[in-house]
Amino acid sequence: MIKPQYPYYLGSKPIMANADLEVKNKYTGKVVAKVAHANRKAIDKAIGLAVKSFEVTRKLPSYKRQEILNSIVEKIKRREDELAHVLAVEVGKPIREAHGEITRAIDTFRIAAEESVRIYGEVLPLDISARAEGYQALYKRFPVGPCSFIVPFNFPLNLAAHKIAPAIAVGCSFIVKPASYTPISALILGEIMAETNLPEGAFSILPCSRHEADLFTTDDRLKHLSFTGSAEAGWEIKANAGKKSVVLELGGNAACIIDEDADIELAVKRLIMGAFYQSGQSCISVQRIIAHEKIYSELKSKLAKEAAKLKYGDPLNEDTFLGPLITEQDAIRIESWVNEALQNKAKLVVGGKRHGVCYEATILENVDPSLKISCREAFGPVVTIEPFSDFREACKMVNNSVYGLQAGVLTRNIHHAFYAFEEIEVGGVVINDVPSFRVDSMPYGGVKDSGIGREGVRYAIEAMTEMRLMVLNRIGNIV
Repeated sequence: MIKPQYPYYLGSKPIMANADLEVKNKYTGKVVAKVAHANRKAIDKAIGLAVKSFEVTRKLPSYKRQEILNSIVEKIKRREDELAHVLAVEVGKPIREAHGEITRAIDTFRIAAEESVRIYGEVLPLDISARAEGYQALYKRFPVGPCSFIVPFNFPLNLAAHKIAPAIAVGCSFIVKPASYTPISALILGEIMAETNLPEGAFSILPCSRHEADLFTTDDRLKHLSFTGSAEAGWEIKANAGKKSVVLELGGNAACIIDEDADIELAVKRLIMGAFYQSGQSCISVQRIIAHEKIYSELKSKLAKEAAKLKYGDPLNEDTFLGPLITEQDAIRIESWVNEALQNKAKLVVGGKRHGVCYEATILENVDPSLKISCREAFGPVVTIEPFSDFREACKMVNNSVYGLQAGVLTRNIHHAFYAFEEIEVGGVVINDVPSFRVDSMPYGGVKDSGIGREGVRYAIEAMTEMRLMVLNRIGNIV
């Protein structure tokens, strides 16, 4: 299902400029395809074409933008098996989760199609005093201009969709940099978009190195930048972005509080998924479990039992739950962080072994919160567990982090639910589920080192548009 070579897309057209970028099967390490690699000259040209095309895309009527988005939805549906195979190979995503990502990408484009015909404005009364009698105003939102999108490796299809779909919905042209580890799914999305009625030059998809990609950030012809990736890279990008608007969706070390009255069976089921799906390679993966002392031992025992059952291996096998880390170096990093914790009096509850590029589902307790496996973003299948006695202290433990993306709270106490909502410093608090929960229509993003701005189609549309006001002086009377 994977072709031996893929072009990049420059101004909506496939260009097989070279075959310099090798894409590997993340489980076997074998090269499965070669992809055209864009240089600075190609990126500069793509930006120029996006500027030219914007004069057309910004004038597309709503129904045409909706038709394009609906066409993309249907084409993704027809290529689901192909895309799932690609995700399993180039990301190492277990095949069942790969199908799940495609379902979400379909949702994202479908939501954008719906939102494309309801980008509203407002009529404003201005006659609040005698001097403004006879005046009224209205505003509407206009596309901001050509956009720049930088996409990470872990959800290369749906996170590309979260940037591309709103841009099409509002009439922005755009350029996309997929992650070099995982460019194929975005390039297939390029194939799909090239078959629609998007105006010529409206998009470019350009795999390239970070050094060559500086124009994605610095070029003033681009009016909006959306980046998903590490905090270190994100804040550097913002510092160099100039006058363009910026949305950053960065990392986290998400915590989940399990209150004394929580449904333990539900907690175990959801924590196993939240901590270990996609081998923990998600910015809202559960990394810290904070459990009430009354249920701590029971919860820990049941979590260990279920975690020990999780199979690692080839993501193309239906019974694989833990696929490979994106690189063996990342698996080695996780191994070193776990060993560091164990050398500093942490206790291994379950797991703790690396198998090449795979790492076992691992639970640690008695972890010093200053150690890397607790205070930094692990991005691997490791979770810490610690007890609490007072709910307010548990919320403070969640806040003891430089990150603030999402948090989970499992409780039957409505007062605790609202206290957590009001006091935990994150972009989203998920009650009676894990922080890993996300629906593609909801506002999604973080505070502190986890970023600025929000994704979710309607909220991305706001970021990719700007308000324009018209004031009308209704001089004279109708005769």
